[in-house]
Amino acid sequence: MIAGSSYLLRGFGMWRRRPGLMVLGMLPALLVFAVLVTLLVLLLLNLGDLASWLTPFADDWDDTVRGLLRLGLALVLVVAALALSAMSFTGLTLMVGEPFYHRIWRETELMLGGVVPEGELGLARAVRDGAAMILIGVGTAAVVLALGLLPLVGAVAGAVLGFVVAGRVLAHELIARPLEARGMDRAARTSLLRSHRPRVLGFGFATQVFFLVPLGAIAVMPAAVVGATMLARDVLGEGQRPDSV
Repeated sequence: MIAGSSYLLRGFGMWRRRPGLMVLGMLPALLVFAVLVTLLVLLLLNLGDLASWLTPFADDWDDTVRGLLRLGLALVLVVAALALSAMSFTGLTLMVGEPFYHRIWRETELMLGGVVPEGELGLARAVRDGAAMILIGVGTAAVVLALGLLPLVGAVAGAVLGFVVAGRVLAHELIARPLEARGMDRAARTSLLRSHRPRVLGFGFATQVFFLVPLGAIAVMPAAVVGATMLARDVLGEGQRPDSV
């Protein structure tokens, strides 16, 4: 998995070569981030009322027991919201940023050498894949919420599950661009990436770690597109020119 995380670090190297392009690549993430943060702030401001509304059966319970129940539920709601936000962020950012990320992907392919694939990607694909990621995020958030209801270990188990699922899906969707441009359908991509699972997961988890850092998701998205392109070429055995890194 360490080898997979190195692709993200190499992706940041594009800042040295094309800083203007990478700055443009931050704009879609910045816009989506602002919207999601606004929604999360609204959730936090109404968290106590929401927890009370979801547990009307506890109104007559002992104050301490009722307070602990609603505090635990509030924590679970926050974890579920963060899991949903992480998945939605990626899906929405890929939708909004398709023209920007297409340019970054193409510049990376040119930098690495060889024939740049001419497969059509387009907005329709970005919308389709982004919507799929959002739906996965909703399902993951629901599972996290259910796990969070387990005493003691629920919140931790939910947080770990959310991180793992988000990292895996994120890696697959980012790597999908260069693979689909080479004519590979989803079944072929899945089969290929399964045989390189440690590297793929390492890349996805490293990217997901940045999502946990304030404003980290904005900075990491352009570099992740570059790193995903490098990783895709390596798993295909295409490699890169010695002077391209």
